[in-house]
Amino acid sequence: MLAVAVSFAAPVVAWSETLADTLVSTYQNSGLLEQNRALLRAADEDVAVTLSQLRPIINWSVDVTRDFGRSKVSGNRQPIAQTNASLGITADWLLYDFGRTGFQIEAAKETVLATRQTLRSIEQQVLLRGVFAYMNVRRNNAFVSLRQNNLRLLEQELRAARDRFEVGEVTRTDVAQAEARLASARSGLAAAQGDLAQAIEEYVAAVGRRPGDLQAPGALPILGGDIDQSKLVAARNHPDVLKVQHDVAAAELTIEAAAAAMRPSVSLTARAGLSEEVGDSNYTRTGSVGVGVSGPIYQGGRLSALRRQAMARRDANRGALHVTQFRVQQDVGNAYANLRAARAGRASSTEQVRAATVAFRGVREEATLGARTTLDVLNAEQELLNARANLISAEIDVYTAAYSVLAAMGQLTAKDMNLAVQTYDPAAYYNMVKSAPADISPQGRKLDRVLRALGEN
Repeated sequence: MLAVAVSFAAPVVAWSETLADTLVSTYQNSGLLEQNRALLRAADEDVAVTLSQLRPIINWSVDVTRDFGRSKVSGNRQPIAQTNASLGITADWLLYDFGRTGFQIEAAKETVLATRQTLRSIEQQVLLRGVFAYMNVRRNNAFVSLRQNNLRLLEQELRAARDRFEVGEVTRTDVAQAEARLASARSGLAAAQGDLAQAIEEYVAAVGRRPGDLQAPGALPILGGDIDQSKLVAARNHPDVLKVQHDVAAAELTIEAAAAAMRPSVSLTARAGLSEEVGDSNYTRTGSVGVGVSGPIYQGGRLSALRRQAMARRDANRGALHVTQFRVQQDVGNAYANLRAARAGRASSTEQVRAATVAFRGVREEATLGARTTLDVLNAEQELLNARANLISAEIDVYTAAYSVLAAMGQLTAKDMNLAVQTYDPAAYYNMVKSAPADISPQGRKLDRVLRALGEN
């Protein structure tokens, strides 16, 4: 195992950190999640915007005009200057439109549900990136430690070769071989340190802070079932599949709304006004109430084109659903194949380390008896170094492959992972805005406080 095969380099930061700690920070610090939560809130507002079309629309207007002119009376021209002011309130209320607005509201709700699944898919991507960042820091930290241990061992080999050269047991060639291998080890250590620095930068970008002392990830996540069962789970529950399903439903409703747009609508209109001539104490009050029925006769084919366009988009979404279901199942199959390969690689690397350790010890012992050259010892040591490095990567690959299986199944979310974090409730904001509250209402004032709190975070 990785924890037995190598000793890790001293961490830059002192505190101990588990994979769960990293994922909690990843979830809390992700700007990508914040971006898509805001996009979801914008989609929630589309429901309120569409719903408002079924409510009375009330507007006010103020008009002040001044008339200029001249009148001719008994051959004399008299100037005319008159100022008029008016105040009016108008109200329009859609009474019936054959369900067009209702279909649009339901389509907006389906879009909200699709956007929620997009947020869930983004959450999986964010957490999987956190897993990879965690594992890569551990991998490269282990490589640095391995290179440092190898460098110390090669320094001992070089000192031993020089001592043996002084007494005539080996030639100058043996010393040069040890020096060359030591220089190569120093170069390898520098490269490993560079890779570790890059892994830490990726960790900071993914998690939002520098890593602590990253502990072994412990037991593998429970996957449950076989590959066929996992494919069925993914086809039913993966957010990408659910998102496209809601897109199809929204497109169906949009077709119905486009068909209803070809029918007439019934509206109630009302107006109240007050007008007077400035400077005159008299004023006039006016008012009217009426019911109107209107409908399209000819609009250049626009309405028919919109309906055909909606049908085409529905067909495109159906095709996307078919493609997405196959892609998700393929991703599950690929993830399981990678997991099997990683497990087999770990088993082979474990055996390789065992055999290389025995071989190295034997070659080094034979070299003390003069049966092996310095180059034989250096080669055996390099074989052991490569075997240990392969085992490190194999251990990490098993974990990343297991978490990739969870992501492919659609089960790599904060809720599925039972992370110690307050998860974002996508329905909370929707429940506040779905009734389209006005700013002056108690619900509207509560919503303003929520938006201010979100803006401060």
